[in-house]
Amino acid sequence: MEGVPCLRVSHCRAQKLREYLQSQKFLDRSLCIVKEDTGTVLVPILPSCLLQHDLIFFKDVTVVWCQPSVMSKKEKGRRRGDNLEDVLQELLEFHGENWTKEVREDLPRSFQRHGDLVLLGHNCFLLPLWKKMDQRLWRAVAKCLRAKRLARMNRISSDGFRSPQVTLLLGEQSWVKHVDNGITYEFDVTKCMFSAGNITEKLRVAGLDCSGETVVDLYAGIGYFTLPYLVHAGAAHVHACEWNPHAVEALRKNLATNRVRDRCTVHSGDNRQVQLCDIADRVNLGLIPSSEDGWPVACRLLKKTTGGVLHIHQNVTSANAVASHAVADADDSVSGKRAAREAWQAWADVTANHIACILRDLTAATWRTNVQHIEPVKSYAPHVHHVVLDLECRPI
Repeated sequence: MEGVPCLRVSHCRAQKLREYLQSQKFLDRSLCIVKEDTGTVLVPILPSCLLQHDLIFFKDVTVVWCQPSVMSKKEKGRRRGDNLEDVLQELLEFHGENWTKEVREDLPRSFQRHGDLVLLGHNCFLLPLWKKMDQRLWRAVAKCLRAKRLARMNRISSDGFRSPQVTLLLGEQSWVKHVDNGITYEFDVTKCMFSAGNITEKLRVAGLDCSGETVVDLYAGIGYFTLPYLVHAGAAHVHACEWNPHAVEALRKNLATNRVRDRCTVHSGDNRQVQLCDIADRVNLGLIPSSEDGWPVACRLLKKTTGGVLHIHQNVTSANAVASHAVADADDSVSGKRAAREAWQAWADVTANHIACILRDLTAATWRTNVQHIEPVKSYAPHVHHVVLDLECRPI
């Protein structure tokens, strides 16, 4: 990901977050902390901070990527001819429009960059006055952001594929290239999602030792986890299941691009219909808010004589924290952390028992399920965390 990684946090919590980052040596002190008109603050961080999982305990913290010029101390307080605000103000005045606080608040504060395409969020350039400028607006924005193509993200579709609703604003083709941890991902930005927030889990998967293992990725997408298993973790073979045809197209392309096509079998369609069983040393269930529909499939795939490990993704709500006003008001406190971890552990214990029952019913044998690890990935909302359970399953 190009640009400056930052943490967006409410103004009242910015100081505590800054102190924490500074104590952990994650604060990028070469850049400015930027106050936004929306009452939030952008705190620049070092890339290594993305591996620090305790950040999710700060309420409403999100990772965003910003223009270097916005955060630069050298440029602070000095107007620049190529500054987005300057350029758009001039463009508005040319069209007889006034520069107001409302207009400034309608500018993009963060974006995703995929090669020469910049993907804007859904909450910018919404005022009617922008429509007067047509392509002149998008050409000006692209030039300031050093991009050749522009697109804007809307809400995720409810079509069952979690397809993005993306509008191409400038440019004629929507395939992009994104490089993460030495892995190249290519995809159609208007038809496939790319979740930059899962980078910590992709790095963790890349660090696993899967030498000689057969892995099944039940929700492969464009290869978010399939590729780290093959490129870095050393899996002998991965069976990748995906039912979105656009994602399958990108997945096949990415396997070829990263030269691992010969070690992967792609199963296109509903993974519940895949005719596989008793083959997997490891199964990845990377679907949120819940992968529970895939648990029976995953259990059927595990090797019957030796078992294996399930990596189960889930959004877990810290119910105790919600019930307690004192804890809810201090999600970054010790009590907030404790409530979250207790909720994760409670969910993991129930899941382990459920998986053991499924395995027993499938094989007519007794299985031991052991919670190896619970990995927090990111926070979706106050008290709602995306976590991954590493569950070891062995027949007795």
